[in-house]
Amino acid sequence: MPSLTLAHQHLPEVTVIVVTGEMDATNRAQLEGYLREVRRSPAETLVFDLARVPFMDSSGLHVLLVCATECLRRGGAVHLAGVQPLPSRLFEITGVVAHLPMHDTVEQAVAAAAPSSQPSH
Repeated sequence: MPSLTLAHQHLPEVTVIVVTGEMDATNRAQLEGYLREVRRSPAETLVFDLARVPFMDSSGLHVLLVCATECLRRGGAVHLAGVQPLPSRLFEITGVVAHLPMHDTVEQAVAAAAPSSQPSH
């Protein structure tokens, strides 16, 4: 069973989750467990660094969508960074691109995701 390499960095307003490897049904539970361990709160804003994810199937997509739904429901958000061509195509054909902001770099995603960078109403 191929495993993912997972790392995270807690920044003041955002947590960056770095994923390396293929995200699929064989390691879905590993990713879900990791997210439960490292998230500071359900309302947290997360940036997923997917620059080292060459492939993702519907299982990986499902984990990201469940996480994003939970974050949004509680006032947080999920942003994606460095999405590679195959996962990007999956996001396009499923319509996920309309719901999860994608950025070229982690730095761009963190800047866009940080709550203090959002305009106040």
